[in-house]
Amino acid sequence: MKTDTVFKRAFNDALDLAGRFDDGAPLPSENELSVMLGVSRTTVRKVVATLAARGLVEGAGRRRVVRHAIESIPRFPEAETVPMAAQVEKRFMEWMLRDNARPGTAINELDLARQFGIATTGIREFLNRFQRFGLIEKRPNAGWVFKGFTTLFALELFEIREMFELRSARAFAALPGDALPWQQLAAIREEHLALLEDIAWRYHDFSDLDSRFHRLVNSAQPNRFIDGFYDLITLIFHYHYQWNKQDERQRNEVAIREHLVYIEALFGTNASMVELACRAHLASARQTLIRATAGEETPSQKSRSRLAKKTR
Repeated sequence: MKTDTVFKRAFNDALDLAGRFDDGAPLPSENELSVMLGVSRTTVRKVVATLAARGLVEGAGRRRVVRHAIESIPRFPEAETVPMAAQVEKRFMEWMLRDNARPGTAINELDLARQFGIATTGIREFLNRFQRFGLIEKRPNAGWVFKGFTTLFALELFEIREMFELRSARAFAALPGDALPWQQLAAIREEHLALLEDIAWRYHDFSDLDSRFHRLVNSAQPNRFIDGFYDLITLIFHYHYQWNKQDERQRNEVAIREHLVYIEALFGTNASMVELACRAHLASARQTLIRATAGEETPSQKSRSRLAKKTR
């Protein structure tokens, strides 16, 4: 069943956007709304039509105006604005962290489906995306098995992440000043500050915030081919290093402060400063990842990994 999460998310974002305009102010054009909301013009038309049906927009064509006559417009629940694949991913990662999954950990589709409250087909589709990379293996009559990572594998993938995020960070800094991602970035900055204040007992909450921040940055420069790899990138860079519990609180605090520097650079929109902050944070994340994966390699794999690092 199609849940139309893109439309629902865009509708909620449009409500936030409308709140910034005075009563009777002109509604931005479809092209402008497409950029502000990060969706296609087809979705924009559907959003505007729904807003008009609910009395928040009046007029037609270029003469549409925003109305605040209705005090409260119902929003779609947050759960309906998140694609099922993203929900499965988040729950799966939380499950692996909670159970401290290691190479050789068995993965049972039916058990996960019951825990997550979804159909087994949703679990199977998610696992199939990772099988081709050799991280998860399907064994006949034995379900799935998590095979783990190596430092060499992580370093190769890191090159893709670094190239893509640097590109996305530059694009983010060049967004129009009224683009919706700036509001989302401001909200994420406040979440970072709140988490930093309570870091002593909330440091475990960083994993989700980390993922959402990097996804927001990467959303500034969509690429259908890179998007296909992002689930894998998320699995490794936003969750795997969490399995190394040593100094987790300190590491997360350092990462939060790096994020804040990165965020301020984005708000400054200076391309050189953005690249500097992005590279500094990615270099730190790279070292954290290397330390986290080093213990999972065989001696021959460690030798190849050392050689790979020397050639970079």
